[in-house]
Amino acid sequence: MTSAAVRPLATSIVGSYPQPGWLVDRAHLAGTGPARARDPQLWRPDADTIAEAQDDATAIAIDAQERAGLDIVTDGEARRESYSNHFATALDGIDVDDPGTRVGRNGRSQRVPRIVGPVTRPHSIEARDTAFLRARTDRLAKITMPGPFTMSQNAQDDFYGDEEALAFALADACHDEMLDLFAAGADIVQIDEPYMQAVPDAARAYGLAALNHALRDAPGTTAVHLCFGYAAKMPGQKPSGYSFLPELAGCVCDHVSIESAQPDIDLGVLADLSGKTVALGVIDLSTDDVEAPEVVADRVRRALRHHRPEKLVLSTDCGMKYLTRAAADGKMAAMVAAAAVLRDEVGAG
Repeated sequence: MTSAAVRPLATSIVGSYPQPGWLVDRAHLAGTGPARARDPQLWRPDADTIAEAQDDATAIAIDAQERAGLDIVTDGEARRESYSNHFATALDGIDVDDPGTRVGRNGRSQRVPRIVGPVTRPHSIEARDTAFLRARTDRLAKITMPGPFTMSQNAQDDFYGDEEALAFALADACHDEMLDLFAAGADIVQIDEPYMQAVPDAARAYGLAALNHALRDAPGTTAVHLCFGYAAKMPGQKPSGYSFLPELAGCVCDHVSIESAQPDIDLGVLADLSGKTVALGVIDLSTDDVEAPEVVADRVRRALRHHRPEKLVLSTDCGMKYLTRAAADGKMAAMVAAAAVLRDEVGAG
């Protein structure tokens, strides 16, 4: 497999699409942060019907992205309680019945996976999800999973006693999973690493090395997503710049995904990533209000001063799981309309 051919100013979402209210308790979702440990209270279907319900919600998410006209389609992450725990709690060496605690980046203690033995991957965790996506779209297919550094920062380590050793063990699991996801039909495998922004010193010390270890010898296109957290959970708390971003020029990934719609960051930082395709967040997820295509286009024009159109992908700031479905559909359509205008402007139609 070779790198996926992405057209100039292609459109995509970071990963998640809103889960239907018949699948998850949306009030419960809104009242909690992203689950690190398992959260069975989230699901509405019982054990006998949940797999079928998750498949149905995934099909809806794929169809919604295609109807909006996205170039790169994800599975919508409908089967996940959060972006991270679907993968992290499926690994061996994790006590899922007696989770640990750790202070999160919001300063509050939260339940997290507890490491009690060597972390290994017993089987592929998302290969079926990838094959399901591949069978339902002929567009570029992107699948996402949490990164080793972020998982190491969201765990209580009662075994390794060394965060770097834990991160590299998780990197081995991510690497093997990445290979299985490409084999199952993914065009792009995205690693979510928000904690590189949250804990930049440790990210520099060993996190980037662990990430490169996870992505080594990738047979297809790889992406890394950095963000400041879900806008719905961080009202008015977005910083004005990344504490860890230029360092990703030294990452072996092909794409770097960042947010810029809600936080007003200086897009001059894109000059540091001139060798990467940048998936630029141009959709604000702090509100259900749908932006006009011209508003989205203006956000992209700021980036075009610093990055070539053939190396830019239009994206959402982060996952859309906290939005209403109507808002998500409208925002995707606005992004696609903006991309069409901009391709005409730069002669890349």
